Amino acid sequence: MQILSVKQLTLHIKKLLESDWRLHNVWVKGEISNFKDHSSGHLYLTLKDEASAIKGVMFRSKASSLAFRPENGMRVLARGYVGLYERDGQYQLYIEEMQPDGIGALHIAFEQLKKGLEAEGLFEQQHKQPLPMLPRRIGIVTSPTGAAVRDILQIIRRRFPGLHLILAPVLVQGEKAPEEIARAIRELNDRDLVDVIIVGRGGGSLEELWAFNTEVVARSIFTSRIPVVSAVGHETDYTIADFVADLRAPTPSAAAELVVPDRLELLRYLGSLEQRLELAVKGRLGRLEQRVAFYANHPLFNRPKDRIYQLQQQVDNLMRYLQYQVQQNTEKKGRGFSVLLSRLEALSPLQTLQRGYAIACSQDGRVITGTQQVSLGEDIEVIVSDGRLKCGIKEISIGGGDDG
Repeated sequence: MQILSVKQLTLHIKKLLESDWRLHNVWVKGEISNFKDHSSGHLYLTLKDEASAIKGVMFRSKASSLAFRPENGMRVLARGYVGLYERDGQYQLYIEEMQPDGIGALHIAFEQLKKGLEAEGLFEQQHKQPLPMLPRRIGIVTSPTGAAVRDILQIIRRRFPGLHLILAPVLVQGEKAPEEIARAIRELNDRDLVDVIIVGRGGGSLEELWAFNTEVVARSIFTSRIPVVSAVGHETDYTIADFVADLRAPTPSAAAELVVPDRLELLRYLGSLEQRLELAVKGRLGRLEQRVAFYANHPLFNRPKDRIYQLQQQVDNLMRYLQYQVQQNTEKKGRGFSVLLSRLEALSPLQTLQRGYAIACSQDGRVITGTQQVSLGEDIEVIVSDGRLKCGIKEISIGGGDDG
């Protein structure tokens, strides 16, 4: 009986797996679970179905070429070879290629990037910049040999000849295209060369338009200080660049029409404005002439002294009215004063003295009103109508009348 170590048994099983040619290149269909995107760039996951599961790994060199990001719950087709990981004694699928099961990888990548950028707010209307009404310089980021640039140049030159056009030639498909497009947008901004930028290309398949569905292009458009018009493909084609751009044009030709006004239409519009301005000025001048004629025929201007005389007459009338009011008020107040004076004189003690009465006062000047205020032998003063009498008290009688 042969006794094997764990290592020996593991190596034996590994050789058996490696010797089966059917496991060298196999497609496996399953659902992703336990997905982990390691910092090293390697992808670790488990493929499972209703009955079984197998661990899988996709090294960075292969994972970097994926057009989409794997996620838990996603059904995929994975191609690779089966091998044994000696440390854990576990067989696993070494994945070299992977694609979504049922939906294209590019479509999934498109939706994933769109969802992520939308969550960041790159598509929000508040970030959109208005296009200049009449740009003096226009930047065009596209292929120098494609039909798109010819259409754009032809339409701009027809609509408004003489505008300054700057072409930033780039690749519009292939691995290098996204970075070239992004770099061209950045350079136009850094050098402040243009007033508006058109970015785009002619129609094509999703793969051919893919450069405009990349994150690097999307972010370069979003950070552009210069307004960007996206003009990619045909009217039915939508790319990430369309959502991020300040304005989407259905085609490159439409972009040229949106960016540049028609010179003849603009001249006609300016002509109509000129006519409206002329009519407005004439109408205003006519109304002013009418006012001038009205004031010119006004008596104030024909006989200016008449107005002065009228004002002087008004002043005289006001003075007479004021004098009359003062006189009336003075007389009224005088009559009231006379009445009050008569009442005051009637209450005056002098009037009482004139009627034969006298006022007795003590030596300190107090008026004597009763017998209790004086004593026998006291000197008093009696005030009569025409003078004062010095008297002495010889007798005091209590009570009034002639019996005292």
